[in-house]
Amino acid sequence: MDLGLKGRRALVMGGTKGLGRSIADALAAEGTALVISGRDQARLDEAAAALKAAGAPSASGIVADVASSADMDRLADGAIAAMGGVDILVLNHGGPPPCTASQITEEALFEWFQHIVVSPIRIANRLIPAMRERGWGRVIVVGSTGMQHPIPTLALSNTLRASIWGWLKTLSGEVAPDGVTMNVLAPGTIQTDRVTQTSTARAKQKNISLEEALAEAAAEIPAGRLGLPADYGPMGAFLASERGAYITGSMIRVDGGRVRGMV
Repeated sequence: MDLGLKGRRALVMGGTKGLGRSIADALAAEGTALVISGRDQARLDEAAAALKAAGAPSASGIVADVASSADMDRLADGAIAAMGGVDILVLNHGGPPPCTASQITEEALFEWFQHIVVSPIRIANRLIPAMRERGWGRVIVVGSTGMQHPIPTLALSNTLRASIWGWLKTLSGEVAPDGVTMNVLAPGTIQTDRVTQTSTARAKQKNISLEEALAEAAAEIPAGRLGLPADYGPMGAFLASERGAYITGSMIRVDGGRVRGMV
C-alpha cells in the first residue's frame, strides 16, 4: 500500500530511540523527510544517518529539551528552516517517574506539566497554523494506555496525559475542516527504556526480580508477549498518511489487547 508520504516533511520529537524512533523509522521507509529532536547531538547525528539509509530523502537532528519553552520555539523554527515546512508533527517526550496517586507532589505536577502539556501545545501552536493554510497536516501524540485505563504505578503520568488528551480532542474538531488530523497513538507494554523503568518500580513494589516483573507484564497481555518498537511505528506512519485522512480526534491503541475496556 502506498501511504502517499513521499515528499512530506515530519518533525519527530524524541526521535533517537524508543517509540519516537519507531515512528521515525516507519516514516523514513515511506520516503518522508525528517527532523528529529533529542538532548544529545551525537546520538541525533547517528539516528539521522540511519534514517537516511532507511529511505528518508533528508534527515537531521536538533537538540531540544521539552523542559524549555525557548527550545520548543527554536525546534519549530529549525525544522522549518531545514525542510521548508512541517507537514507531520509527532509530539513525544519522556514520562515522569513512577508513583502512586497519594505520592504525587505539587512540585512534580508543575515540573511535568511543562513536559507533557505546555511544551507540546506550544510547539503545536507554532506549526499547526501553516498546516491549516496549506490544507494538509498531521499531529500525532505519543500517548499511553493509561489515558484510558489508569496504570496504578504511573499516577502522575495518568493525571497529566489526561490534559493533553482533552486538548487534542478539542482542537481536532477545530482544525479538521482544514485537512489537519490529530490523534493519540497509545502504546501498551512496548520494550523500551520506559518499560524497563516502570517494571523496575513494579519489581521493587512486589519484591521480585525485574525478569519476573517483565514476565508478569507479558502474562497480562492477550497477545502473550511484550510489544516491540517495530509493532508500534507503522501505525504512526498510517495515521500520518493520505490513507489515514478520515481518522481524527481518536486514540488508537497498539497494545496486544492489554486494555480490555470497549471504549
